[in-house]
Amino acid sequence: MQDSPILSRRRPTNNPNHNLWNNNGTWWLHYTCYPTAVTKERRRRSLQTRDLALARVRRDLILAQFQG
Repeated sequence: MQDSPILSRRRPTNNPNHNLWNNNGTWWLHYTCYPTAVTKERRRRSLQTRDLALARVRRDLILAQFQG
């Protein structure tokens, strides 16, 4: 049994806004993780900012938690 979920990994992208989307002016993060070997969860999390540069920083900090 795993202690923490594993982030879904895809090939690298050249899109600096990967995993981000703007919902009525507020930036959100969307990603998929695997809490167990047989289940997956799509997670969405508000980054609580209208600033794209700050949203990228917050995204990177959140996703870094999965890197171990």
